[in-house]
Amino acid sequence: MIVDFHTHIFPEKIAAKTIAYLEEKAHIKSFGDGTEQGLVSAMEAAGVDVSVVLPVVTRPEQFRTINQFAAQLNEKYRNRQTRLWSFGGIHPDSADYKEELRTIKELGLLGIKLHPDYQDTHFDDIRYMRILDYASELGLVSVVHAGVDVGFPDNVRCTPRQIHRVLEEVKPKNLVLAHYGGFDMWEDVEELLAGRDVWLDTAFTAGYLKDEAFMGIWNKHGADRILFATDSPWSGQKETLEYLRGLAIPSEDINKILGQNAKRLIGEAFLGLPDKEEKLC
Repeated sequence: MIVDFHTHIFPEKIAAKTIAYLEEKAHIKSFGDGTEQGLVSAMEAAGVDVSVVLPVVTRPEQFRTINQFAAQLNEKYRNRQTRLWSFGGIHPDSADYKEELRTIKELGLLGIKLHPDYQDTHFDDIRYMRILDYASELGLVSVVHAGVDVGFPDNVRCTPRQIHRVLEEVKPKNLVLAHYGGFDMWEDVEELLAGRDVWLDTAFTAGYLKDEAFMGIWNKHGADRILFATDSPWSGQKETLEYLRGLAIPSEDINKILGQNAKRLIGEAFLGLPDKEEKLC
């Protein structure tokens, strides 16, 4: 089983406009069209079984619409062989973050996505720390964009040092740091975060992170808490798989990264997945 732990889709009626806007803002080219069907087609071409969809709540009033859509998407794909599985989202300016996190749990969503840049809040802000603490209490996985966002390069709101402070003060459970702990800040990731009780995903690293830097973090952090992820449509699933398989990582550890770790982290999400022989990667 291959699980891409970090993908994005947009409603079909706004996908083209959204992709064009983000391409111009970040000065990058999308690998896909940002639609649900576009992601499924990419998965089938690359041999990916499950993609975790991570919605971002950019305004507090979007909470209900985004999370209801996530729950509906999960129900739609519950018993499909090629499967999308959406997390929920929450904004740090929520009027009642505990109630909203309970709602996410009640909707059957297994985790939340936080994006300090698009939510204009630094990661070590007390509002995020409260959300992480209560999400941990509820057993939710928390995924956070970490490091530089190419659309906001001049004001990094989730640095490895900020993450280190949060780990010291909150000790959140099941925290996933996107972009291998901190995009374009990987020296600090190796120094401050590798080996800590956090998960690292590989989103948006292929083509940006040198092999020796990837291996330096991997050697210190170990394979058991690294998750295959692409940030699709901003990175290609096939291309990221080729990148990871080309690294000097033993095959048993590659299999952990490509799917076994994700299955261990959110195992109940796979109860409805049709039986499929485990793939050797």
